[in-house]
Amino acid sequence: MVGNIIDYLRWRGDLTFAQSPFNNVDNLILSQLSYVNLDGIAPGEGEEGIPIEELSDIFFQKYSPEELKKDRSFLRRAPEIIKEMAKTVRYRDAVVKNFVNRIDEEKELQFAALEICLSDGTSYIAYRGTDDTIVGWKEDFNLSKGVILSEEAAVIYLDHFGELSRGQLRIGGHSKGGNLAVYAAAMCKTKVQEKILKVYDNDGPGFADNFLEQEGFLRMKSRVERLIPEGSIIGMLLDHAVEPRYIASSQTGVRQHDGFTWQVLGPDFIYKKALNKRAALFNETLDNWLHNLEEEERNALISDFFSVMEVTGASTLTELQDGGLRNIRLMLRQIEQLNPETRERVDELIKALVSAWHKFI
Repeated sequence: MVGNIIDYLRWRGDLTFAQSPFNNVDNLILSQLSYVNLDGIAPGEGEEGIPIEELSDIFFQKYSPEELKKDRSFLRRAPEIIKEMAKTVRYRDAVVKNFVNRIDEEKELQFAALEICLSDGTSYIAYRGTDDTIVGWKEDFNLSKGVILSEEAAVIYLDHFGELSRGQLRIGGHSKGGNLAVYAAAMCKTKVQEKILKVYDNDGPGFADNFLEQEGFLRMKSRVERLIPEGSIIGMLLDHAVEPRYIASSQTGVRQHDGFTWQVLGPDFIYKKALNKRAALFNETLDNWLHNLEEEERNALISDFFSVMEVTGASTLTELQDGGLRNIRLMLRQIEQLNPETRERVDELIKALVSAWHKFI
């Protein structure tokens, strides 16, 4: 029977890691845990860790079902993860600690991470990604300009807590969190790298070319597991040196970025052979667009591209897609207002993006 990560917890949560070793689905579950709002709940640096069963109790005492229902964002299902994990033999005694959440709007820093100590003696360090806001996607595009503050923060976190950890490590994240996981693992101290079993990049954007030539990345490359949905857009941004595994999703277009839509069968995902054709077309268009331009011209085009999406009034990619033909008309109208030197390229990219959403185009 095909399901998702919640179904996996219900079907296989009675199995310990000794009975069924850590797998790719476990990785996605832990990366999604980083999205739960644990401010004022999870222990920070130097504080005693809390088992997930206890952490879940505290979370649901603080947040009522009515409060949680008000959240209509891409992350609205995140609390389901901790609730279901707390019911399982596999996860209920796992200990969460070293929670960090820093937001500095002035410095354009958004960084959150936590460590989960598992019963198999390992720790999983999970970096939080962005949600599906258009602003968050723009931040992913801006990775092409070089290192961002959250990447630097990810290295500092891993150097510190990775060195303190007694067991071996798995590092991972979803969306921007996947990018942070790869960057931190590549740039951390060598003695921390030696503890790392695996690095999980769950549909995270890539890097500028020069990063993939770094000695630290080359040491870690064989331990990177890159997982993306069959219609990935965000996980195909910029450059990657690791071939991905393509996962079947119950959704289409940008909705596939949501890890809750990734399809699970038994102890693993359902895999596809390649990207679907519409996603491949969009990503080929985008790749050519970003790589064949000088920096100044590329920055201008990124600005124009996002101005076209923002004219719809949508704040998230999901809202943009759900707006259907109305939003398409608004975007096409806005394209006509752009400077002639950018109009053609933006028009090409928007049409490729829309085609990736809608089968009738």
